[in-house]
Amino acid sequence: MVPESRFLYFAYGSNMLTARLRARCPSARPLAAALVQDFSLSFCKRGHDGSGKATLAACAYGEDAVHGVLFEIADAEHGRLDAAEGPGYERRAQTVVVRADGERMVRAHTYLARPEARDGSLIPFDWYHALVLAGALEHRLPHAYIDGVRAVVAREDPKPDRGRCRSALSILQSAGFDWLLEPQR
Repeated sequence: MVPESRFLYFAYGSNMLTARLRARCPSARPLAAALVQDFSLSFCKRGHDGSGKATLAACAYGEDAVHGVLFEIADAEHGRLDAAEGPGYERRAQTVVVRADGERMVRAHTYLARPEARDGSLIPFDWYHALVLAGALEHRLPHAYIDGVRAVVAREDPKPDRGRCRSALSILQSAGFDWLLEPQR
């Protein structure tokens, strides 16, 4: 029997939450926390629903880094991931630094918003923001980074009955992170 071919994928947005990524690519297996240097996290990618989605934004200063999760996924699911990310993103090979069991660099696929799909005035919906935050918490990314993600302004989805919202709520609930959407006291 021939072993299944797999590829490395660096998730930094809603796909960091393992349950979210496995809904798209059932073979996804988290390997380690990782980061990509010389980028910052931005929610300027225009979503189909008019809200901001996560993307990597190149930094001129060279001091920023975006934390995320390195996953291994079956090659057969590459098309599924491309379809889930949609035409507003392009897949790129990116060097990521893996810090579990010692620092090393590997090349992994990730998705960056195309220039025409970027709009700096966008704000993520609360359920999308909760998916990103849940993934950061699940994989125990650095506290300061989690605090930065938590501080991102999000807004309530004006159409909570839309399919993506309901799906996100279901995933958050099954993963035990639905509390992220409870009103702050």
